[in-house]
Amino acid sequence: MMKIVVTDGYTLNPGDLDWEALGQFGELTVYDRTAPGEVLARCGEASVILSNKVVFSGDTLARLPRLQLICVLATGYNVIDTEAARNLGITVCNVPGYGTASVAQHTFALLLELTNQVGRHAASVARHDWENAKDWCYTLAPITELQGKKLGIVGMGRIGSQVARIAGAFGMEVSYYNRTPRHPGLGQPTDLVTLFATSDIISLHCPLTPENEAFVNKKLLGRMKPTAFLINTSRGQLIQEDDLADALNQGKLAGAALDVLSVEPPPPANPLLQARHCLITPHNAWMSREARSRILDITAQNIAAFLNKTPRNRVA
Repeated sequence: MMKIVVTDGYTLNPGDLDWEALGQFGELTVYDRTAPGEVLARCGEASVILSNKVVFSGDTLARLPRLQLICVLATGYNVIDTEAARNLGITVCNVPGYGTASVAQHTFALLLELTNQVGRHAASVARHDWENAKDWCYTLAPITELQGKKLGIVGMGRIGSQVARIAGAFGMEVSYYNRTPRHPGLGQPTDLVTLFATSDIISLHCPLTPENEAFVNKKLLGRMKPTAFLINTSRGQLIQEDDLADALNQGKLAGAALDVLSVEPPPPANPLLQARHCLITPHNAWMSREARSRILDITAQNIAAFLNKTPRNRVA
């Protein structure tokens, strides 16, 4: 019977979903987490590996002689050496589109916390500040109305497009930068420098590539309005974190809200952890039950298609 190994299944399914759809294809072994030194021992006999964030280098792949298929339990697959996989005849599939609604929703949760600071005010009330206030209402910081504000989106794929649609409902003006102009009616295409210079909010929704790593740097941040916000629900490595921390601490940017960092979990020395006006959530924009359920369903479809010799969602 074909051996299927899930290397890091806990974040996808902490117990509220069923692995049964994947177990139908063979002998399924699920590990909550797998350390780098445990990969070969756990995956040595596997024909199919299901993994989210465990790194599979070319050297590791070469030492897994039975491996035929890697199903990445996510859209991003930069943890897999896809070139080595191709050379070894290993198929790699991902799961596109599963989190569009959830990540777009989280993007606006971050934006609304920046503009309305609901959490901060709720905490203030819990501390009895309202009971002791001199007036019948108060605010701890200015509240910003989104209507008429300019939203700049970097990357107009599924999530970026959904963010643009939601922004339209708020009455925002949408511009975007994409490698190729697209999506008429969802916003105005423009170049990257103009986007950063003219937008009130910048939201990142592009995949990480060798070409765009740390592209949000001191120079580009310096183009932004001092009243502008930066949001990132894509990949932490898109931002030069020292440069962003400096911009925030020096008042050159009104705020940032991030669901991703360059290293996760972050080391204590990450400068953004202590930066002014910086909100950070623990890479959980994708974690709605609905989105996680889609990952399981689409992964089962990926395995079935591979076994039928018609691979789908193939990236290598």
